[in-house]
Amino acid sequence: MAERATTLGELKESDWRTRSVKDELRANLLRKLATGEDLFPGIVGYEDSVVPQIANALLARQNFILLGLRGQAKSRIVRQLVSLLDEEIPVLEGSEVNDDPLRPVSRYGRLLVQEQGDAAPVAWVPREHRFVEKLATPDVTIADILGDVDPIRAARGGHVLADELSIHFGLLPRANRGIFAVNELPDLAGKIQVGLFNVMQEGDVQIKGYPVRLPLDVLLVFTANPEDYTARGKIITPLKDRIGAEVSTHYPRTIPDGVAITRQEAWTERDGARVMVPDIVEEVIERVAFLARQDKRVDQRSGVSQRMPITALEAAVSSAERRAVLCGEDTVVPRVSDVHAALPAMTGKLELEYEGELVGSQTIVRELIAAAAAETFENRGGAGVEEQLEEVVDYFERGGMLRLGDTAGTAATLEGFGTVPGLLDAVEDLSTGEESDGERVALAELVLEALVAARRISRGGTGDYERAAPLRRRPGGGMPGAGGPAMEV
Repeated sequence: MAERATTLGELKESDWRTRSVKDELRANLLRKLATGEDLFPGIVGYEDSVVPQIANALLARQNFILLGLRGQAKSRIVRQLVSLLDEEIPVLEGSEVNDDPLRPVSRYGRLLVQEQGDAAPVAWVPREHRFVEKLATPDVTIADILGDVDPIRAARGGHVLADELSIHFGLLPRANRGIFAVNELPDLAGKIQVGLFNVMQEGDVQIKGYPVRLPLDVLLVFTANPEDYTARGKIITPLKDRIGAEVSTHYPRTIPDGVAITRQEAWTERDGARVMVPDIVEEVIERVAFLARQDKRVDQRSGVSQRMPITALEAAVSSAERRAVLCGEDTVVPRVSDVHAALPAMTGKLELEYEGELVGSQTIVRELIAAAAAETFENRGGAGVEEQLEEVVDYFERGGMLRLGDTAGTAATLEGFGTVPGLLDAVEDLSTGEESDGERVALAELVLEALVAARRISRGGTGDYERAAPLRRRPGGGMPGAGGPAMEV
């Protein structure tokens, strides 16, 4: 059998046949498509957009680039391409460039076959070792990517510097018969990009002025952020022309997709503690990200990474975990107030425009949380509890106040909510009847946050709810718009 071949002679007698890495990827992709296997496990929301385009590029045997903003799973997709390679392939033992025993490309491989013939030793390389990834930075050199002359190797082997055996190969030749990925391609210096497209098209490598013919067999995959074209660098035209396909990634297009990604990636299992995250809390967190991607005060060219809702959910669970420990409760249930407690996990992930800088990221995020809660409330059937809401608003209009500590337990919080007429009635009408007390608390806070978003009540920085403060006019006249950065209270 081919997998047991240890010499070139045994390999020739087996059923193993040479094929290019792109043919290998194509064949394995066709097999997965025929059997209905998931091409990129864990990648949510790309089933009808990004994945088919990548599949088309691979079936066409094309190098491709993933173009998209930060936090759009570009690197994860690239790394999962390894699953489309064969489990292992034979190489000439000792070869730095994974020489095919039947078709060696390096001088070392050719000399080994010439000297030992069918006795030349063969080793097997697993697919995990056939993936080479490089993060492009301005200090990357030609030597890093292609290689350089090694005087010490030349002296030890008795070679002249012009001999190929004196070369220390870089990352790209070492990725021969595999996948070579470059992240943030525009950050790569122009002369390095020239070296890449020369290998892609002609297979010629020049190291220290010595021409070396090295027909590499490699799939080249790149990632880039569209903003990087002007912010830090650009992809040179000849290289861009040689890239077969440009695949654009995107953020989740629906709330359920976003929730599924966040739920999959967030760390919510806490050392055996029972954690129950209400679906409304997950939805509020996800809607914050969706609203931030539409807010004019947030730099949309930079994007709002999917990492924001992921870290926000983790921080909200941590806030609830701390409260559960202090109150001696055995179940960790995050609330909407815990989303406010997760503010530090969100503010650092927003790049603001000038108008946003005037207001500040904390103010913007608090407004986004209230707006997200309002949308979640409406999605939950908020229109059907208007009568109860009038009672709640009337309580605060008459001077009532609700002060909730961030470490108040579930029972104490429910007792506090009971002092507000209509609040728990609204919760009962919104619930399915199967919610725990912790989830009822989360629902009650959702109702209050929706009223804050509608400016029917106000929320202090410490989490106190009270009557809505009147809006004051600007000195120049005119009332600031709801949610606007210039509002004065």
